[in-house]
Amino acid sequence: MNTILNFAPYLLIIAVFYFLIMRPQAQKRKEEKTFAESLKVGTKVITTSGIHGKVNQINPEKGTVLIETSAGKITFERSAISVELTKKLSDTVITKEN
Repeated sequence: MNTILNFAPYLLIIAVFYFLIMRPQAQKRKEEKTFAESLKVGTKVITTSGIHGKVNQINPEKGTVLIETSAGKITFERSAISVELTKKLSDTVITKEN
């Protein structure tokens, strides 16, 4: 019984680490994956590297997306698309209002 009480703080730290760090990251990865799979031409997006642009062309065989930016057109892996631009902007406005 005494050994269980000795390990209780460690178990608590592991539980907090899981719920505050690992679980939210897994949920974000899942959201990004479902969004990348549901991409359509004309959608304004932000890549994981922070580049803003509009989806110009989707190549499902290669798994790439052609993004049109103000500087030109760039090809990205489909997994490099992070979030839809309008969703990101609406999230920013909501957080600034609070």
